[in-house]
Amino acid sequence: MTAGNDPGVLSDEDLLRELGSLYDTRLDALRHAADQAYAEHTRRTNQLEAEYLRRRPGREIDPARLREGARAR
Repeated sequence: MTAGNDPGVLSDEDLLRELGSLYDTRLDALRHAADQAYAEHTRRTNQLEAEYLRRRPGREIDPARLREGARAR
């Protein structure tokens, strides 16, 4: 059994909301969830992130997040 809607049918707003919800619960899942629940959390996160990247292959990259930007700090 899989949980959640197919990411491909989610609106952009719903996709971002789902990702935000998963990010909000990630540390708790890592620290306290059963192995199976943590694996499902990871699977769903990967699924939603892959859909985000599919929709935004040319997403804006913050130069400060690149190696050169980190060195400049």
